Amino acid sequence: MNTHKHARLTFARRLQMVQQLTFEGFSFAQAAAEHGVTPATARKWLARYLAGGESGLEDASSRPSRSPRSISPAKALLIVELRRRHLLQARIARSVGVSESTVSRVLARAGLSKLSDLKPVEPVQRYEHEAPGDLLHIDTKKLGCIVRPSHRVTGDRRDRVNGAGWETLFVAVDDHARIAFTQMQPDEKTPQAVQFLRNAAAYYASLGVRLKRLLTDNGAAFRSRDFATACKDLGIQHRFTRAYRPQTNGKAERFIQSALREWAYGWTYQNSSHRTAALASWMHHYNWHRPHSGIGGVAPMTRLNASGHNVLTLHI
Repeated sequence: MNTHKHARLTFARRLQMVQQLTFEGFSFAQAAAEHGVTPATARKWLARYLAGGESGLEDASSRPSRSPRSISPAKALLIVELRRRHLLQARIARSVGVSESTVSRVLARAGLSKLSDLKPVEPVQRYEHEAPGDLLHIDTKKLGCIVRPSHRVTGDRRDRVNGAGWETLFVAVDDHARIAFTQMQPDEKTPQAVQFLRNAAAYYASLGVRLKRLLTDNGAAFRSRDFATACKDLGIQHRFTRAYRPQTNGKAERFIQSALREWAYGWTYQNSSHRTAALASWMHHYNWHRPHSGIGGVAPMTRLNASGHNVLTLHI
């Protein structure tokens, strides 16, 4: 029983009161004064006791026994059935003979408020290549330049910095080991994309990993002739994600989320150079020490070692 905090009578006091009325000869006025309620309340609880015994003294639901304006279960099922035929809410309301707000409430309970809710949910496709270098994910993320700590840090809107510009974080993530390589670039144009690819290939080569395949989105820089030439020179087969399907490149997308949360937005930086300098330290932590839930809670470099690359001996 969940008694209201301001209730004068609990179950025990109701029982005591009706016992006083029935066995001890108390009048309604006397019993009411004893328990701090009105005689009408004392009479109400005695009537409930006489009708239902001790169980009649328990709190009853405040829900009315009848709700004339509520719709029947059959109408609710009909609303859902019409929705599954892709009818709009206004048309359903006219067909069933209820208000649009009623249709909206029923559809909200059924999880069908939007027509897009009728589309079948695509199963999550999880994959992982067998060895490091079999597939490299590359993606980019634009970050606002930092001139000084602004209103997001101080909380004062007068500290806004307008027109600071943008810079781009290039990201590469190995599909098997999850080892990441990043670089800050002034923009995401073709020369920067080509240079990042060459630097990434050199970094993974230093770990004993030869890149075989590459997966990127359909950005102009990645679609360029110069980028295709760089892939050919490095012996890398280049593939593209499906249009408007960023989850295809999910490992890079997931890495960017972690980088934003733990590095880019995780600390207060005095300027962009300060943020860029902190990237190297965070990347070392990510690759060598940070547990990765997607690979069983181990650090990415540990998985590279399990694949036959004795890179852990190089760790300083």
